[in-house]
Amino acid sequence: MFTPLPDEVENSTRTSRNPWFFAILFLIVLLLGLIMKSHLNKPQLLTDPFLQLPTANSVRVVWFTEFPGTRNTVACGENLSQIVSANTTKLSRTREDKDSRISDQMKRGIIENNPIVRDIWRHEAEVTNLMPGVRIPYSVTSQREDGESVNSKTFTLSPTPAAGTPLKILLTSDHQLMPMTAANLQKVAETIDRVDGVFMAGDLINIPDRASEWFDENRGRAFFPCLQGRGFSELDKNGIKTVYTGGELIQHAPLFTAIGNHEIMGSFSKASKLDEQFNDPFPRAAAEKIYAQDASKLNPNNDQEVREKWLKNQTFNSDTYDEIFTLPSNKKYYAVTFGDVRLVTLYVTNIWRTPNLDPGARGKYRERDEDFNNSEKWGYGQHIFEPIVKGSDQYNWLEQELDSPEFKQAKYKIVMFHHPPHSLGENIVPAYTDPVQIIDRNEQRNIKMIRYEYPKAKDYIIRDVVPLLEKAGAQLVFYGHSHLWNRFKSPSGMHFLETSNVGNSYGAFVGKKRRFVPPAYREDYSAIGDPNGLNPVMPTISPLLGENGQPLPYIDSNDITAFSIFETDNGVISSYYFDTRKPESDAVKFDEFKLKNS
Repeated sequence: MFTPLPDEVENSTRTSRNPWFFAILFLIVLLLGLIMKSHLNKPQLLTDPFLQLPTANSVRVVWFTEFPGTRNTVACGENLSQIVSANTTKLSRTREDKDSRISDQMKRGIIENNPIVRDIWRHEAEVTNLMPGVRIPYSVTSQREDGESVNSKTFTLSPTPAAGTPLKILLTSDHQLMPMTAANLQKVAETIDRVDGVFMAGDLINIPDRASEWFDENRGRAFFPCLQGRGFSELDKNGIKTVYTGGELIQHAPLFTAIGNHEIMGSFSKASKLDEQFNDPFPRAAAEKIYAQDASKLNPNNDQEVREKWLKNQTFNSDTYDEIFTLPSNKKYYAVTFGDVRLVTLYVTNIWRTPNLDPGARGKYRERDEDFNNSEKWGYGQHIFEPIVKGSDQYNWLEQELDSPEFKQAKYKIVMFHHPPHSLGENIVPAYTDPVQIIDRNEQRNIKMIRYEYPKAKDYIIRDVVPLLEKAGAQLVFYGHSHLWNRFKSPSGMHFLETSNVGNSYGAFVGKKRRFVPPAYREDYSAIGDPNGLNPVMPTISPLLGENGQPLPYIDSNDITAFSIFETDNGVISSYYFDTRKPESDAVKFDEFKLKNS
């Protein structure tokens, strides 16, 4: 036992009896408390800035706050001396409800199932006069009405890279606030020196109008924090708890996104939960029939704006997604040249519905029994949001794009959309086509069943889109939706990559593991494998092994997360996995393949 010397005992006694000691200690504690309170109450940016829509000499800088700001600016260049003012807009549909993962204080303002509006402002500044290949520092500032300013850290930006510039591009999708997403993106940042661009094939979040899913949900998994290294998502694997922050990526690299089914909200309501609205999209054609019947009551003055607003509120919309991002086109599909890459992004997604055949299931294969005689409550099966069938506006646009000099002259031609053309996953079944409604009636003409078929021969992706891409010489089709990693190669040499085992998996259906398919239906719904006839390619370096010790041509794990990097200097796409059960381990490169130089 340690015994203090006599002088030490005396000094200790004197200190404990000195009233000034306690007074000073009290003041220190009080001061620390005030500092902490001031820090906690200090206004913050809702996101770090991120980069959008680069051109040959410019790029957009975007960030969000919960106050409009009297002055919102980007400082950039040497000594951050160049100041660029931002345009500010308010998001129109961001809301929270009882299921939002938000503070108790905010939740107290929610009454029953009624969502509350959450005020969020978007700031965008275009930084111009940039030089290709030259990266400059920047930061953003938003000044509040009380005069206090909030600043970001300093990041770097550059315009669209010139042809021939070696780039490393992250290929990712289906983040959806899932458990492994932050770990995945953290490993991207740790493994790759610098990501120059991010291509994301849809399903960024779960409920697009729920603000916290984009910005600050309380598990630390929201979309922007994970892509900006500001997450705090905890994984508990075998009793080992690890907090992952994501990666500082889109502050320095522009983000290009495709629309997935989780970017689409369904019928709008002020009195139902956000997930109910999300799950309730209604086909526009069906809504137009209802409108035509009730137009005199709904719109007595025949105002076109009133008509469009009603139809949008009764069907579906991507308003929040559209307001958050600045993409190369105001359509939901676009093309852009980025270095040696011509990226063609399509709007290819449909509503996900359950395959369940129970009487109470409004699913992909049937309507609920209780709705048989009320067509306004029908779900109309797994209907498509934007046509891609031959002859549609999007198809015609794609034909023109594939015939453009920008596409033809590109070294690498990549096509990105959400729905899989080839996959071992669940979501590739049924075929990507308009549901065919079949109404079965009894002898009294009463409805016995309303069901939906999806003719495989009319799969719009396989029948209409893929042949166009093959003919045009596209080298890669990149997609997501089924939450797994697998890849395929067509006889002509075109590659198909699904790298969506990012945050979780819904499984690969091979061997004894079978998809649910409806019995006694007319169409052939594949229970295993790729229904469109390709065999998966075995990873070339280090495939995972199955229970029997045999290598697997896929990753479908809720412990192992995967990401892919496209390096344009050599045309190689490398895929990595990270085992979250081994938090100290590095990401492992398990596959690589090369795109032919066109």
